[in-house]
Amino acid sequence: MAASFKDRTAPAKQLPDFDLVLFGGTGDLAMRKLLPALFRRFLAGQFPARARIVSVARTSIGRDDYLAQVEESSKKYLPAGLDATRWTAFSRSLDYMGLDATNVLDYQKLAAKLGSQPAAVRVFFLSTAPALFEIICRHLAAAQLVTPGARVVLEKPLGQDRASAEHINESVGAIFPERQIYRIDHYLGKEAVQNLLALRFGNSLFEPLWRRGRIRHVQITVAEELGVEGRGAFYDQTGALRDMVQNHLLQLLCIMAMEPPVSNHPDAVRDEKIKVLRALKPLAGDDVGANVVRGQYRAGAVAGAPVVGYLEEQGIGPDSVTETYVALRAHIDTWRWAGVPFYLRTGKRLQEQMADIVIHFEDVPHSIFERVPSATANRLLISLQPRDSITLTILAKNPGETMRLRPVDLRLDMAESVKTPQLDAYERLLTDVIKGNLTLFMRRDELDAAWRWIDPIREAWLQSDDRPKSYTAGSWGPAAASSLIGKDGYAWHGEV
Repeated sequence: MAASFKDRTAPAKQLPDFDLVLFGGTGDLAMRKLLPALFRRFLAGQFPARARIVSVARTSIGRDDYLAQVEESSKKYLPAGLDATRWTAFSRSLDYMGLDATNVLDYQKLAAKLGSQPAAVRVFFLSTAPALFEIICRHLAAAQLVTPGARVVLEKPLGQDRASAEHINESVGAIFPERQIYRIDHYLGKEAVQNLLALRFGNSLFEPLWRRGRIRHVQITVAEELGVEGRGAFYDQTGALRDMVQNHLLQLLCIMAMEPPVSNHPDAVRDEKIKVLRALKPLAGDDVGANVVRGQYRAGAVAGAPVVGYLEEQGIGPDSVTETYVALRAHIDTWRWAGVPFYLRTGKRLQEQMADIVIHFEDVPHSIFERVPSATANRLLISLQPRDSITLTILAKNPGETMRLRPVDLRLDMAESVKTPQLDAYERLLTDVIKGNLTLFMRRDELDAAWRWIDPIREAWLQSDDRPKSYTAGSWGPAAASSLIGKDGYAWHGEV
């Protein structure tokens, strides 16, 4: 049963005048996500007349060569194709300059290119290795480019642990005030995540049910079909816990479990999110073995095509113990959530691409019907990918003479119900940075609380002689993950 409504979305408002300096302008993220996102906002009419994007990178090429490179790359990531006339118009706002991030003199050239406009919005997007964050910020300050209207965007990973994250925060915070620092997590820019906020805090229907006694358990899954895709050297130093759980999954958990904020002011929302992180029951020592499963994929088949195992991937050593899969059981020690288990899992080379939040409600206290299919009854499924949708499963009578119940889905498919094109995650987040809206960005104390919870898990692994559990590529992960949730009487969504 599909929901629908008449679209009354107002046209997008034009952004204020801005300069966006994109460090790492020839990199994968810039070509695959950032520049296509900016082009789509240009097509939507949001660019002001005085908007400028300056891509900088170590590569010494001319502007025309760079524009040709961007155009060729963007064709892959813009399904509707490129309109030559409109691309030409967009390219007038796009510039390039070679810049060595470690050379302070190059920043004087950047300052000369930008000119002296202290009141203008200036966004410095650091799509670089985190090791360069400190030196870039110091050199920007030395070139007097850090104005009251300046903002710095930090791409993940923000550190390898709490200590390294704190060093980054200290060094960047010495140059930019906290209100000018945007720690980006693209999952928070997804339309479905915004729908979760709207679902929870825009409707009175679910609030009485959003608590212990009404909700039995919650699952959060972010599954990928892809492997390391040529990023083996980076991934082997990171792993699934730090690459996905520390940011994406914990952020989804916060939005799912947080208390209603007093307003939609950025700090009001983030104040409630950090309370969730601080209320997470710590996992350390033996608790890690009982509540966390780590896995590593071996050779198998994904979507019918054979794939190699993690240890055979380029850039991976034969003895690597880096995890490509994590499943864990978490508890939030608050009045609202005490006793409700939250199951989180993420992994590479799984059976299908999927990002879902599943809320399983309690059964009725006494059923008057026979053979009630309780495993799928009263469930709310919030899908983030591959399609944005919300599905509420309830029980209804099965047609026929007998009073037998069956699950029925009430489904809201955003692509079908809303005719206005949805914003890509980076489109939303980039425009929020330019507008100065911090709601969807991590605050410093929020990042610290996330690392404080994650670090003891990694420490327990480092002290253990156990290797990650092996699982076949194209499966749903190691059998131990099914046992983790199965011994509580539940099963992972998608495996039933």
